[in-house]
Amino acid sequence: MIALVSGASRGIGKSIALELADCGYDLALTGRDGNALQQVVAEVKAKGRQALPVVADLSDEQAPAFIVGRVVEHLGGIDVLVNCAGLSLSGSFTDVTPEQWDLIMKVNARAPFFLCKEALPYLKLSEKPIVINIASVVGFKGYIHQSVYASSKHALTGFTKVFAKEVQPYGIRVHLISPGGVATEMVTRMRPDIDPSELIQPQEVAEIVRFLVTRRGNGVIDQFYLRRYSGLAFD
Repeated sequence: MIALVSGASRGIGKSIALELADCGYDLALTGRDGNALQQVVAEVKAKGRQALPVVADLSDEQAPAFIVGRVVEHLGGIDVLVNCAGLSLSGSFTDVTPEQWDLIMKVNARAPFFLCKEALPYLKLSEKPIVINIASVVGFKGYIHQSVYASSKHALTGFTKVFAKEVQPYGIRVHLISPGGVATEMVTRMRPDIDPSELIQPQEVAEIVRFLVTRRGNGVIDQFYLRRYSGLAFD
C-alpha cells in the first residue's frame, strides 16, 4: 500500500507520514525542503518501509502532475492521499496584497484540488482508496487577522465535500480533518503568545489518520474537528 503525503517535511505532515509507515504503508513524501524531507525518509526507512522524497513547490501549477507522476513511476500507484501542506498569513485584510492572496490560495486550495485530480485515476485502481484533507477550524469559523488563511481553508472544505460526493461511486473515501491550533512552527509564528503545551499535538492528528485508514467498516465519519485551546484564535 502506498500513501502520498504533502507537507511531509515537518509538523502534522511528518507525524502523519510516520504513523502511516507504522500502519504498513510505503510513503511518497513531498515538500519544499529537501534536507528536511531526507530526514523523514530516513525515519520511515528505519521503520522498514520504502520512502520516496519528491521536492516540489505547491505554488507551482505544474507541481501536482509532477508529484503524482514521480510517485506512480517509482512506487507504482497511490492508495492514500493526504493533503497536509499549507501556508498561513496573519494580519488585517486591508494590508493583504494580491501576491499574498494568490500564494496562500495556490498552496492551500488549488494544490489539493489538483493533487486529487491527478491522483484520481490511480485511486480508482486501489482496493482501499482514501483521501484525507487537512483543513482547519478557520474553515468553519472566522477569526480576526486570518482572512486569507480562512478563505483558503473554506475553499478546501467546500471542495472536499463536493469531491467526496463525486468519487463515492468508485468506493473512494474522502475525509476532512479540521484541527484548532496545533503545536507547529506555523502556529508559533502566527501566535507566539500561546504556550505550545496548550495546543493540539501533531501526533494527535496523526492518530486520527490511523483510525481512518485502519477502519473501513460501514460506519464512516466524514469530518473531524479537534479543539483544545480556548483563546482568541483557536477555540
